[in-house]
Amino acid sequence: MISVYKHHVHQRVLFQVGFDFAVLTAVVVLFGMSQVGEPSTLMPGVAAQGLSLAAFLCLINTASGFYEPAHKRSLTQSCIRALVCILLVLPIAFLIGHLMPTSVLPAAALPAAALLGTAVVVGHRVYAAHAVLPAGLRPRVLILGAGERAARVGHTLKEADAGAELVGYYLTPNEGEIVVPAHQLLSAQESLAELVQRLKVHEVIVAPTERRGGGLPMDQLLACRTQGVRVLDMSSHFEKTLGQLRVDCIDPALLVFGKGFNQGSLRLVVKRVCDIASATLLLLASTPVMLVTALLIKLESPGPVLYRQERVGLNGRTFNVIKFRSMRTDAEKDGQPRWASAQDDRVTRVGRVIRRLRIDELPQIFNVLLGDMSIVGPRPERPFFVEQLVCELPYYGLRHSIKPGVTGWAQVRYPYGATVEDSLQKLQYDLYYVKNHNLLLDLLVLFETVGVVLTGKGAR
Repeated sequence: MISVYKHHVHQRVLFQVGFDFAVLTAVVVLFGMSQVGEPSTLMPGVAAQGLSLAAFLCLINTASGFYEPAHKRSLTQSCIRALVCILLVLPIAFLIGHLMPTSVLPAAALPAAALLGTAVVVGHRVYAAHAVLPAGLRPRVLILGAGERAARVGHTLKEADAGAELVGYYLTPNEGEIVVPAHQLLSAQESLAELVQRLKVHEVIVAPTERRGGGLPMDQLLACRTQGVRVLDMSSHFEKTLGQLRVDCIDPALLVFGKGFNQGSLRLVVKRVCDIASATLLLLASTPVMLVTALLIKLESPGPVLYRQERVGLNGRTFNVIKFRSMRTDAEKDGQPRWASAQDDRVTRVGRVIRRLRIDELPQIFNVLLGDMSIVGPRPERPFFVEQLVCELPYYGLRHSIKPGVTGWAQVRYPYGATVEDSLQKLQYDLYYVKNHNLLLDLLVLFETVGVVLTGKGAR
């Protein structure tokens, strides 16, 4: 993986985006040049249409999750996503062909080219998602350690990056109980640097049970670095592979002296300007939906349309979040706050629909305009739960160093949580966002939010 403005992106994803962009642009240009009389003079206009359409397709593919690991997705699910991409690209092609000032193709030519190019791109994307990478293209990883920590890294590697090849575990001198599979243990008779070179390892992940008392062969790890092999500790591995800061691996010195956690004035100004612009556009676009939703809520059950609830925001200050009411008015008649469950009988029929489509969150646009929230950030939680979670989860208070968001990195990466364990998993995504947040990561969250809304993933 490489770091793009502090966010870790797999080289494979960048190659996929570039390939899709180039293929669709080339198909549109070649198809368009065959339809016009003077290719040399009309090339700029045709190329502009192709580039515009390719950009939209890459955004649609991102929202559809086509650039995410596909090992947990069936072939049928990938084909359905491909069909959705094609159906979304066609109206965009029609609009580009009719509205772009540089439009030079016949009215039906661009949609025809878009259909052909998109079919090629998404067909290849489905094939690439489920094809097995050749051995020569798979990154080879060695884990230093053989205990519980090393086993956890190996499990994560298998779950998160099916393309990676785990060559084995290298036993350290002070290792305690060995819990990794015996057949994957590498012989310690050979030095680590020699073994890495012989097995053509690309990356070494350092995960011993004990680091003190000579537990780490620092000279051998340095030799690996000089051979061009990447060497990562556990925290860096989880950060780049899962987009998390694991609280069980965090070194407090990393938080204080390491990179990230930048809250410069320029970043704050840019984020606020983007919040106001995004919230205004979203308000204009969603007003009809909100009006219909308000009417349906009023018709189904007595009580207010909007629901205000106290939440904890920036620097621990409380504010009232605004949402569409999706539960009965007596949902907490005993006064005891409770998380929503999967089949919560307090939720109304209209509430189930608007929760699944995230429509109940739309009134939070007003919280963004008022300055209490941002479009992207950690989910604001109720004071009752915050008091509990601050005591049980380390570093939980770091979430409040930035404004909470309508959507966020944790929301698109992990389903709705209703337990302390769920809160721990979401906290680790929130810490990653707090450490690395920038405009690029915000845009990525917004694109993935579209996919979450369309699939209803994680809604309750």
